[in-house]
Amino acid sequence: MFPTACAYNGMVVTPHRLASQAGLAVLRQGGNAVEAAVAAAAALCAVYPHMTGIGGDAFWLILPGPGQNAGAEPVFIDACGRSALGVSRAWYESRGMTAIPKRGPGATLTMAGAVSGWQAALDLAAAWQQRDCAPLPLETLFADAISHAENGFAVSRSQSELTAAMFSELANQPGFARHFLARGQTPPENSRLALPALARTFRRLAEYGLEDFYLGLLAKEMAADLKEAGSPLSFDDFAAHRADIRPPLTVRLSNARLFNSPPPTQGAASLAILALLERFREQAGLDLRDETTLVHALVECTKQAFLLRDRHIGDPDHMDRPGQSLLEAETLAPLAAALAPDKALPWPRAAVPGGDTVWFGVMDRHGNTVSCIQSVYHEFGSGVVLPQSGIAWQNRGLSFAFDPGLPNSLAPGKKPFHTLNPALALFDDGRILSYGTMGGEGQPQTQAAVFARYALLGLPLQQAVSAPRWLLGRTWGDSSTNLKLEADLDPAVPLTLRSMGHVLEVVPPRSIMMGHAGGLVRHPDGLLEGASDPRSDGTAACW
Repeated sequence: MFPTACAYNGMVVTPHRLASQAGLAVLRQGGNAVEAAVAAAAALCAVYPHMTGIGGDAFWLILPGPGQNAGAEPVFIDACGRSALGVSRAWYESRGMTAIPKRGPGATLTMAGAVSGWQAALDLAAAWQQRDCAPLPLETLFADAISHAENGFAVSRSQSELTAAMFSELANQPGFARHFLARGQTPPENSRLALPALARTFRRLAEYGLEDFYLGLLAKEMAADLKEAGSPLSFDDFAAHRADIRPPLTVRLSNARLFNSPPPTQGAASLAILALLERFREQAGLDLRDETTLVHALVECTKQAFLLRDRHIGDPDHMDRPGQSLLEAETLAPLAAALAPDKALPWPRAAVPGGDTVWFGVMDRHGNTVSCIQSVYHEFGSGVVLPQSGIAWQNRGLSFAFDPGLPNSLAPGKKPFHTLNPALALFDDGRILSYGTMGGEGQPQTQAAVFARYALLGLPLQQAVSAPRWLLGRTWGDSSTNLKLEADLDPAVPLTLRSMGHVLEVVPPRSIMMGHAGGLVRHPDGLLEGASDPRSDGTAACW
């Protein structure tokens, strides 16, 4: 087991070591946590293109450091793109489609919001007083992303394996082969892959500013390329897009206040799991140090939280109640009462589709903290790669319900449901925890596992992230909805869980389907700790 990384000047955790180093380079130049996070995000778009890109969405939780910002609350940035103003069920039916396709131009129905999130985060950071230099230019923040895209990077195992696994879906999509295949074939692991068109796009954004993505010549080029491919998106959709800044969801536990992202994300489910766990632990006298008890309790809390999520969460403008109300005592009490310490609730039910995502976190020497998650949804998103900009466009609109009358039903100018949800915790003893993961329905579950092991059981942060995990329902790279347990859990765990009625399977240790988790902690004395998931290609880079 690797020890938890520790430092005082700065910490960056991402699922790819080159992105972690990109963020650390910015911290070393005097940049703050947000600037380092933007640098890491951009680098991930280059070196982890199957997981994320500037053709996708992002959600941020940012906590200003102490000092002149003493007592500040976390801020949430919603950088989610809406569906095209001209899209509808009739748009698909007129083209002979009875559902939103998984890949291709018909899947490119939502605006890409990630770049607007970068701008909103940088604008917030510009108001922070604690810094070692003037705001760093975009040219500096994008330096590593440009270098890796221009000169080439070593293809990761996951990129190579996923390209091969999804080859039949992706190879013939507009622009994909030109940008992400090697002479028409899957690029081997560790082979060099360059993305020159993407490098030019980053150089252009550095020169003309991030608003060029939505209002400038770049936006017009992308709109033209999307139209040529057959997408419902237009320049009007680019011009209409804005990132939203609003309060995060929050719930109070006995030792901490937890924060997560509001709808259209499943952040309420992540908070509900831990709030229900605390109630369950108290009402049933659970000893969570017993591994079987911990897994059973969190799985049963997950079921109740997912049922709550599926009944209510969608575009907040179309929900029947505010997201924060889902975490009130009168809502959670009957869910907790339905939990049984020795019996599993029958499962499965329809699963939320999984997708590919990156979570990353940054803390700087001043205590400024970032928890961010960014995604193009499925592997390489829609598979459509715009020829002039080299941008792979997301397929997040696939999460819309095609049938009318539901909170997440397809409609023009509407936000799709998101599994993405970055997490943050403020402990009563002054510690700050930034944490998260990729992994579809696994995100709330892995967040709960990491938090429970670190905050409730007192495990070191790296051990809490690395320890064997489980997952109920569908996640990244998998379509089944049963309970999956990593094989290095105590052998008694699956035996006992089966006797309780859980339908489960055992998967290999450190399985990639369990997601890429990570976490950072800031102690009151300024000590920073960081942990990266051994299931990923990442690291905790520190200074």
